[in-house]
Amino acid sequence: MTYELERFPPGPPSSVNMPLLVLARACTTAVFMTYPACLSWLMDAWQMTATRAGLVQGAFTASFAVSLLVVSFLCDRFGAKSVFAWAAISCAVSAFLFAAFARSFESALVCMTLLGLAQGATYTPAIMLASTSAPPNRRASAVGWILAGMSAGYVASILIANAMLAVADYRLSFAVTAGVAVVGSALSIAATRNARDQVAQMDLVKTSYDRSWKRQARLLTLGYIGHTWELLGAWAWIPAFLTASLLSQGRMTGIEVGVWTAVTLHVSGFFGSFLSGYAADHFGAKPVLVTFALVGAACSLVMGWLSELNAALLLALVWIYGFAIIGDSSVLSSAMTEAVPASQLGRALGLRSILGVGAGSVSPIAFGMALDMAPATVSWGLAFCTLAFGGALALASAIALRK
Repeated sequence: MTYELERFPPGPPSSVNMPLLVLARACTTAVFMTYPACLSWLMDAWQMTATRAGLVQGAFTASFAVSLLVVSFLCDRFGAKSVFAWAAISCAVSAFLFAAFARSFESALVCMTLLGLAQGATYTPAIMLASTSAPPNRRASAVGWILAGMSAGYVASILIANAMLAVADYRLSFAVTAGVAVVGSALSIAATRNARDQVAQMDLVKTSYDRSWKRQARLLTLGYIGHTWELLGAWAWIPAFLTASLLSQGRMTGIEVGVWTAVTLHVSGFFGSFLSGYAADHFGAKPVLVTFALVGAACSLVMGWLSELNAALLLALVWIYGFAIIGDSSVLSSAMTEAVPASQLGRALGLRSILGVGAGSVSPIAFGMALDMAPATVSWGLAFCTLAFGGALALASAIALRK
């Protein structure tokens, strides 16, 4: 057997402005949740069925996955910094197109596809830049902060979208969140101006270690597939679920529902991202992944059956759900950077991404189909149960990890 031993060419140390990069991720992803946040209104305005609504979100996620695969290989070839700079520019362009031209199911399908391509192009290089710039014992925390910044962007996306809906319509929501994303693109370039591209030079030497890391990488990939199935399906549909549930109780306005959706689903994700990274740095990846996958799967099984639950209790459950389904993301990513040789990291992340996010692109569609086909009295419950399959796969994969 052979193993590719990576050697980095000499040069000045790579430096990333982490606080600015976290802020940049928050701004860049401020357009990420705009469509789900406006979904209840868009289904009426564009006369979409739940299946069509799921197709638009699915197109975004599928293009996100394709972009992750291509960009991961480009990072191995040209370096994460160069790829990240071009990806940031593409984010600004796609955000403008989304704001200007998404006006129907058909146009949204095209614009969300372009937006997914651009957003996906920034994800892997951001993780690689943060991971390679951090000390080995703080890599999970560094990746966790990157994902926490993204969660903050999701919160901003939902809050801004709902605030604009309260004073105008979805077009203003699209425009304002896209403007924030353009600012994030500029901050992304500024945060990484002192970073350097690290392209590994490879030597072939014989070792038996390749079998061990490949098994670990396969299990982490399977876990990521389950994680993204559950996460992306929940992110796409929880805003609509909470809107239907809380408005039917007559205790909140639409803007209040939007605020509480952001707080419970994505502020919890903000804390889940960096706390899980901190826990993994101190206790190891396996126990953290097992815990988060177990809690997430349990929430998926019960969430849809509790639509008539007291508002405070329902929001508390969504907080736990949001914390659990995003918390394992940073640990899965940091564990992959530790398990895989640097010379193959981009390719490993790319394969993981196309399989995982590809599965996640189907999840909102499967959810929407279950919602359309099931009797109204059990539709939400059965739809959320489709997400539990992902949680179960993530749990089984985590249990099988070496450490």
